[in-house]
Amino acid sequence: MEENHDIYQTPFNSRYCSSEMKKLFSPRTRFSTWRMLWLWLAEAEFELGLECITAEAIAQMKAHLDIRDEEFAIAEAQEKRLRHDVMAHIHTYALAAPKAEPIIHLGATSCFVTDNADLILLRDGLELLLPKLATVIQNLSDFALRNKDLPCLGYTHGQPAQLVTVGKRTCLWIQDLLMDLRNIERAHDDLRFRGVKGTTGTQASYLALFAGDHEKVKDLDRLVTKKAKFDSIHPAHQITGQTYSRKIDLDVLTALGSFGATCQRIGGDVRHLAMMKEMEEPFEADQIGSSAMAYKRNPMRSERLCSLGRYLTNVPKNAAETYAGQWFERTLDDSAIRRVTIPEGFLCADACLIILSNICSGFVLYPAVISRRIQEQLPFMATENLIMALSAKGVSRQESHAEIRRLSMLAKEEAANTGGPNDLLDRIRDTEFFQPIMGELEQLLDPKTFIGRAPEQVVEFIKGDFGLLDKEQQDKLPAMEHLEIRKGEVEQALERYPEVLLNIQMAGMHC
Repeated sequence: MEENHDIYQTPFNSRYCSSEMKKLFSPRTRFSTWRMLWLWLAEAEFELGLECITAEAIAQMKAHLDIRDEEFAIAEAQEKRLRHDVMAHIHTYALAAPKAEPIIHLGATSCFVTDNADLILLRDGLELLLPKLATVIQNLSDFALRNKDLPCLGYTHGQPAQLVTVGKRTCLWIQDLLMDLRNIERAHDDLRFRGVKGTTGTQASYLALFAGDHEKVKDLDRLVTKKAKFDSIHPAHQITGQTYSRKIDLDVLTALGSFGATCQRIGGDVRHLAMMKEMEEPFEADQIGSSAMAYKRNPMRSERLCSLGRYLTNVPKNAAETYAGQWFERTLDDSAIRRVTIPEGFLCADACLIILSNICSGFVLYPAVISRRIQEQLPFMATENLIMALSAKGVSRQESHAEIRRLSMLAKEEAANTGGPNDLLDRIRDTEFFQPIMGELEQLLDPKTFIGRAPEQVVEFIKGDFGLLDKEQQDKLPAMEHLEIRKGEVEQALERYPEVLLNIQMAGMHC
């Protein structure tokens, strides 16, 4: 018998994913969910008066809901004989619950179990992902609040631009992740159960079972949907073919694929910052960056995040092609690809969230490097401030511009030819023209005068108006009922995740 080391295993299982996500898409969970669906169908038919279903049959079905290890071999042998996976598992379940053998799958088509089980897995998978994404947003929000005042170079076109702050840049990532959170929440909230629909969606077999009683057929659909816990937010579809529309798979996987693109964006930024030595992902004490170059600290987590994010971004294309390729009430060319695409889309999203959480919870900043890089560019960025200060002293704006331009060109040429530092400020200090503002020069060159409202934007975005109040003002709020305090966009988004939101609020108290 082959050992596991002799057969291929997906790296999602062996390296990247959480145990709960692997378990959700495991064969045991899938086939046990099929059994649960057969039980719910039998219970609902029994409750609606079908006399062929007995309490003893239902009791046996309940006693064998979890497929046992030895039953997998039985089902595999049955499928080899029957060439049909659902019928193989019907026979296997019937061996465990013989009193139920005549009524398992009564009135149903294969998609009753396969599609409804997939919808349950989609729902439960999204419910595993959402709190993890909310936690990443919380970690980044905490980091942004702590560093809302720390100036750093901004970049446009890959070139140094006006200053931002570390916290403000982090909010760019948070804003994109909030879009992912909303997209995934919407995909979750839009899910509907396939329910009890029959071979082509007409419920004809169930109408025959209940002797033409339309109300009982509708009640059957509602009962099974309720047992599957899809009734409150996610009622059953009124219209299906044999399957639920494969556009649902596309909708869900598009939300995950969009998150994959965000992972690439964030991972790319972290890799560039590591290259510039301004910030690094966590690096463990015994971690090795290179087998040859012992000094290296490679951003391997961010590289892995970009790699898996790229895979996830491309998953929706399979779902789009599958949906587009369906004919009429259904064709079976959707089956094999969905067995791969749906689980791997969720496993990949789970892996990305694990990596992203690890990176974002342990950023290492190098303020001295950030400051040095600012000082290399600040003289050029400060020229507009110098011109305005000279104008306030009565100096012609055009003359100031010409003099600063002359000195700037000399400083750039000197730095380019010698590799030395930017000496524009030294040239300004040595030039009589700038004597009127010499006493203001240090203030005009303070990096914190170049960051605009970045710190306030960070607090407003995460915590809203409340975050801008000092403690005395916050204590007075209960007596100021007429005052409307706007919540931060992050806090609003995380209200559905109270434990995560509490961490944000505690972090904001110390920001």
